[in-house]
Amino acid sequence: MSTPETAALLSLVQWLSPAFPTGAFAYSHGLEQAIATGEIRSEAALADWLADILAHGAGWNDAVLMACALRGEDLAELADLARALASSAERLRETEEQGAAFARARAEMTGAAVEALPLPLAVAAAARDLGLPPDQVLALFQHSFAANLVSAGVRFIPLGQSAGQRVLAGLHPLITRLAARAAGATRAELAQTAFRADMQAMAHEGLDVRIFKT
Repeated sequence: MSTPETAALLSLVQWLSPAFPTGAFAYSHGLEQAIATGEIRSEAALADWLADILAHGAGWNDAVLMACALRGEDLAELADLARALASSAERLRETEEQGAAFARARAEMTGAAVEALPLPLAVAAAARDLGLPPDQVLALFQHSFAANLVSAGVRFIPLGQSAGQRVLAGLHPLITRLAARAAGATRAELAQTAFRADMQAMAHEGLDVRIFKT
């Protein structure tokens, strides 16, 4: 990999790192509710839950929206679509608050105004200038999303760190396939059928004691 490509990849890795100040650690995407109700109690259950979200839930839709944005489609239209696809108030809060935090951090880094967008589009807008293959950008974004939820599961189920890393490693082949498929997808291929995850995200709004915002 040449030096410019390496520098571009390092920028993307930095933006998607847990150290980047989007506050991702505070959001569980409804996972906290699923754990609280006993639906997820084990390493295997967490792996299955996350695989479904990546393949059939917001993980897939975010990847498609990112692919459209990376191809240069209108960001304002895609942002409206992303908001409409949010299945609950907390899901909308999750993508908008993280996207706004991402924009603020980028603005402080670059000194230039950065538009606040839902998170996948904020990342895609920044990544347009990197010149990286779309499937690579999508894979790293999905990996970051999955890693954050694995971290939430490790803390709240709870699981050991090694178990969490096994779950994340086990998702790598799926993430690779989904990123390759999403890279060529259009808006017509947006689809979300992870209904149990959506219902748990909605129910989380009424959870009495909460660690996570969503």
